Amino acid sequence: MLGLEYFSFEDVWSPLFLALMLILTALYFVLVGPLAYGAGIAEKTTSRQKVMFVCGMFILYMAQGGPISLLGHTMFTFHMISMALSYIAAPPLLMRGIPSWVWRKVLDYPLIRFFSFLGKPIVAALLFNGLFSVYHIPVVHDYVMLNFAVHRLYYIVLFIASLLMWGSLVHPVPERDRGSSLAKIGFIFLNMVLLTPACGLIIFASEPLFATYSDPNVWAAAMGYCYSGDPQILLQSVGGPSYFNLLPNAQQDQQVGGVIMKMIQELIFGIMLAYVFFQWYKKERLEEEEIIPNVS
Repeated sequence: MLGLEYFSFEDVWSPLFLALMLILTALYFVLVGPLAYGAGIAEKTTSRQKVMFVCGMFILYMAQGGPISLLGHTMFTFHMISMALSYIAAPPLLMRGIPSWVWRKVLDYPLIRFFSFLGKPIVAALLFNGLFSVYHIPVVHDYVMLNFAVHRLYYIVLFIASLLMWGSLVHPVPERDRGSSLAKIGFIFLNMVLLTPACGLIIFASEPLFATYSDPNVWAAAMGYCYSGDPQILLQSVGGPSYFNLLPNAQQDQQVGGVIMKMIQELIFGIMLAYVFFQWYKKERLEEEEIIPNVS
């Protein structure tokens, strides 16, 4: 199925990355449980927060260490699904899952405070969408995919940028959230607009843009970072990425990937837009109810 039979358990499930995610999740429960209790922290972590954190970690693992990560090296469509899950879906869940008292300590750290300007809404939006767009310039994308250290570093920086971007919408410390509902609605639309050019160029390109998904030799070299065997033997067995492509050709795969990325972004930001608008409406109603009795 999807050509996964050509890969080992280690290739598909990345046990070391899985172990890391499980350790981080266990540390989270120790932090919000025994450590918080021992330190006398009154602020309790709710069951909802714990579920959100676990869901965020699961999504991040599947996108960066599970089958979706591997398939992202065989089809551009899965690559974009991985990007959407990693930087659009997982960050807000993780941010909401970590209690505010932890974020206060993190944000008050001198080095973090020095770079706090990166968290300003316009800067954060330009930083994340800029990094995402630059990454999908064909020559940059192929270079990153062919250089493991650069690949890991770029993905870490992009993840941090996504946290900064989401921080303007789901600020982890409520009393420090200075953004109005109207500003957040504008910020959501800004992000939706900024990502459109990159997706549009990918969707409407007249030919395959990325050698990683169209050139068998480049693809085999890129597979060397996620395939435990000899990528040249794999290349001889399947002939290249077209073997794994569920679509007729690389161009259509590219187009579908761009559409899916944009659709997932629109869906998640649409949900966030509805949430912000509802919170705004509820706040206005409460203020009206407080004013009316005083007038009467």
